[in-house]
Amino acid sequence: MSSNGHKIELPAAIVVRDLAQKIEKSPIELIKKLMTNGVMATINQTVDFDTAAIVVAEYGFEAVPEVVEESIREEVGEVPLWRQMIAGEDKSQLKPRPPVVTILGHVDHGKTSLLDAIRSTDVAAGEAGGITQHIGAYQVEMKGRLITFLDTPGHAAFTQMRARGAQGADIVVLVVAADDGVMPQTREAIAHAKAARVPILVALNKVDKPNANPERVKQQLAELELVPDEWGGSTMVVPVSAKQKKGIDDLLEGILLVADSNDIKANPNGKVIGTVIEAELDKSKGVVATLLIQNGTLQAGDVVVAGTAHGKLRAITDYKGKPIKKAGPSTPVAVMGLSDVPSAGDLFEVVGSEKEARAIVAERLETVKSQSQSRKKVSLEDLFSKVQSGEAKELNLIVKADVQGSLDPIITELNKLGTGEIGLKVLHAETGNIGNNDVMLAAASKAIIIGFNVQADVDARRMAEKEGVDIRLYEIIYRMTEDIEKALKGMLEPDLVEKTLGRAQVLQVFSASKFGRVAGCKVTEGELKRGAKVRLYRGADVVYEGDLSSLRHEKEDVREIRQGYECGVGFKNFSDIQIGDTLVCYILE
Repeated sequence: MSSNGHKIELPAAIVVRDLAQKIEKSPIELIKKLMTNGVMATINQTVDFDTAAIVVAEYGFEAVPEVVEESIREEVGEVPLWRQMIAGEDKSQLKPRPPVVTILGHVDHGKTSLLDAIRSTDVAAGEAGGITQHIGAYQVEMKGRLITFLDTPGHAAFTQMRARGAQGADIVVLVVAADDGVMPQTREAIAHAKAARVPILVALNKVDKPNANPERVKQQLAELELVPDEWGGSTMVVPVSAKQKKGIDDLLEGILLVADSNDIKANPNGKVIGTVIEAELDKSKGVVATLLIQNGTLQAGDVVVAGTAHGKLRAITDYKGKPIKKAGPSTPVAVMGLSDVPSAGDLFEVVGSEKEARAIVAERLETVKSQSQSRKKVSLEDLFSKVQSGEAKELNLIVKADVQGSLDPIITELNKLGTGEIGLKVLHAETGNIGNNDVMLAAASKAIIIGFNVQADVDARRMAEKEGVDIRLYEIIYRMTEDIEKALKGMLEPDLVEKTLGRAQVLQVFSASKFGRVAGCKVTEGELKRGAKVRLYRGADVVYEGDLSSLRHEKEDVREIRQGYECGVGFKNFSDIQIGDTLVCYILE
């Protein structure tokens, strides 16, 4: 952290997430503060020095321009994440490390087949049997130098790391099909790479197709500020054919050229830090995480903190599944020994002891808890009461629709509604499914997301639940306008949503004089609560639905019972219980 007393060094432009990290505030709080200053920005957008200076001043910091050597400035004018990571290292100790490459692009443009082609050319060069274990990253050799590839297309890691600004990558290879050109996802990939301040190299795939039109694609790229080097720009465009394995060596050479011009270095003897590529819970091995080391050397036996997970590393294997004792910068490794499954994109570091690791994690969990408690869900239902109490003067909306043709009439209709005592403000409107960025913006601005003929991504739904964001999906315009009109007039009936608390299995049935027949259960998931609703299943059939009247653990009456424990359960006016029945406990919210 570069704060000196109350002074803080800031670059010419900084991503909102990084600024929040620098001043140790939550990104959402920062986005709200930006909004009060009239700046609409999402977590991955860049703000200039002047804007950042005004905002940090409100937290008691004085912003001073960061001194950055000209040679390390990116085209976008910001310092990439790995440089921030090694900012405190001794310059004389820095050594070149392999570049880390991620491949982005539109669906069906050949990302996966390109990765396969790169991998198989390397396998053909004497790597018998290929890769035995898939850990989401691998290395290839070119002219005696290594290049690390993040094998992320189609992975959950791809989405999550992109949402976190492609943190692990030094270079983005953008795959564009020569017969199809720039598509919506291509534009999105460019936006993410630029937000992450990562240099872009274009792989022009499918050049062998008869209908390929490379010149048209180059024109489209130039319009998006990726001017090909042969046109006097700074973006390398390499023609390849993943299917025929042509141009692969040219692409790898191009990657090394871009790497050389970006001076990618790390200190192998410095502090061990890096990024989590992916992680899962393996039934036989426990938590297995793929880590990408970005500085220092990771060794077996090191104590690691990754997000809110920690642990002493029991084993380290390379991308081929071979056990290794230690791994240096830019090496992808699979590790075992973490207590919990970290999220893709989390930063990890090596700490001195398990005690220190537990203290760091406890502090982080406390922060997460306090942030989630302070969040109150803003829904259409509670809007009117807020207006009456003078808390809210307008309803903020984020609108997503399937096509532009639907979006325009929706905006027109909504603007008609916002003329009464409550204003109506559309903060953001565009086509496409509801994603993480929409949810982040909604959480920061206490907005409601309206979707018309679109879906919310699984990740976005999870985030909405966590951040307390109301997502409403509609297929008919007048239903949507009707709902919002009712909300503005305070006539909306609250929706009742069923929330599952836990499940249990009936292991035995016995009679009790006081309660009649009682089910002896083991809680297999979540918890059971007295007074909650309950359903008893026999196979797929529901045999009882009603209230959970009594709940006992051993001989004590209890209010709730958690996963792993056994308990006695009584049902109101029902005694036909059988061993093997399944019990689902739920509440209506």
